[in-house]
Formats: sequence, C-alpha cells, structure tokens
Amino acid sequence: MDIDAYLNRIGMERPAVADGAALRELHRAHQIAVPFENLSIHLGEPISLAEGDLFSKIVRSRRGGFCYELNGAFALVLEALGYRVTRVAVRVFGGQRFGPPFDHLALLVSTSDGSGPWLVDVGFGSHSTYPLSLSTRDDQDDPAGRFTLVDAPTLPEAPDGDLDVLKDGAPQYRIERRARSLDEFAPTCWYQQTSPDSHFTKGTICTRIDDRGRITIADRTLIRTEGGTRTEQPLTTDEELLAAYRDHFGIVLDRVPSRPAAAARAVPAQP
Repeated sequence: MDIDAYLNRIGMERPAVADGAALRELHRAHQIAVPFENLSIHLGEPISLAEGDLFSKIVRSRRGGFCYELNGAFALVLEALGYRVTRVAVRVFGGQRFGPPFDHLALLVSTSDGSGPWLVDVGFGSHSTYPLSLSTRDDQDDPAGRFTLVDAPTLPEAPDGDLDVLKDGAPQYRIERRARSLDEFAPTCWYQQTSPDSHFTKGTICTRIDDRGRITIADRTLIRTEGGTRTEQPLTTDEELLAAYRDHFGIVLDRVPSRPAAAARAVPAQP
C-alpha cells in the first residue's frame, strides 16, 4: 500500500508523530474524502478484502466502501504511520437486539503519546466525527452527537467484557474486545454482499460528512443534513443520479447501480 498516495486521497500530510491529535485529523479527513457506500454490491463488483484491492478501489478508483473495506484499509494506514491497531468484531443494534458477531468491523487504536486508547470507526455510515476515548464512561460530545461507552454485562464467552456504544442515549453497537484478523470477517463480508436478507442488498447508500454536515444519496434521493435540518431532493432520471454521485462524491460511474438479482428474487411478485 502506497501510504503517501492514500494520505493524498484524504487530503492529509504524513503526521510527524502517531499521536492523538493526528489521529483526530486523520479520522475526520477520511470521512470527508472517502464515502461509506455499497454501490459495488449493486454494480455486480465483487468485494475483496485483499490489501491491494482495498488500495486500488479507494485510492486509484476514488471510491468508498462499507465497514470491512473502510476500516480494513484505514487500519493498514494507521499501522504504517506507527499506531497500534486492534481489529474487533462488532454486533450492530437492530432496533430490538444486537446482531450476529462480525456484523461490523471497528478499530481500537493506541497512540505514541499515551492518549486513548481510542475507538476508531470510519466505516459505520453515520458515527462519530472524531475517535472516542475508551478510557472514560462519561458522555463524549462530538459534532455527530453525544456518545457514551458502557460496559456490557460480563458473559462466560466474553470474560474481558463487551463494550456498548450509545449515541444520544440510543444503543448503536456492541464491541467484542478480542483481537481479530481481517480474514475472519471475510465470510460475513460475503454474506452482506450476497444475501437477500442483508440490508446492503436491499438498497443503495452513499454518504459522507463535509463542512456543512452530512450529504447522502439513498437509492434515488439526495439528502442534505445541516444543523439538525434535513432536506431531500428526488433524483428522477439516471442522468441526475449519475451526476449527483460525480458532483457530491467524486464517483464516476458508467451505469446506474441496480438491485442485485439475489435480492430481487427474494421479493414476492406483486398481484
């Protein structure tokens, strides 16, 4: 991986030291430059977690990705810069219960200045703008909301204790603090991009933060969230949709993403 090319992609220079201040800048810059998106699934592009493929997609093709890709690549960049990174499995809260293990990938990062350790996540779609401290259970105010880390009940299969992340009081996900390798996420990554039961196969999403707030294309709707105000604009033609991907995300496509055949087959025929 060409680290300088990756840093150029996110508009950052190589930090002099791998400290907490630089980590904050890297975390925000990545989310501004590299969108969370699942367009590959709807373009029929296989998703690979190989290091070279992650670099090629994000840097050479100037695309984004979903959690396994974004946090997978960011972990490699941070390690090359001198940070100590632990990849951890996460169970996403689905409204009533936590999902299965490996539902999401997050990073626990230690720095050269002894600050942190930090929860780093540039691949959740809508999460904290800056890293979250793992050392406090107090509320942490962030441009994206108020985040709180809570120790989950200790279980026999998790003797070190899981960690729940709340945003504005609502549970987001549960972290298993055991170190994992990126290869261990490959089966769930394959499931997320192929199963008709995966929410990633049911619609397209492309989102990033900017200086004004957050901008998103969900299916054929352009959404701008700024200062707590949300505005929506329908993108009624293919030309409008492709232009919006290009103008707002720098993603140049030669065709409109369409629903995967597997997901389409799962939908009952309408009378």
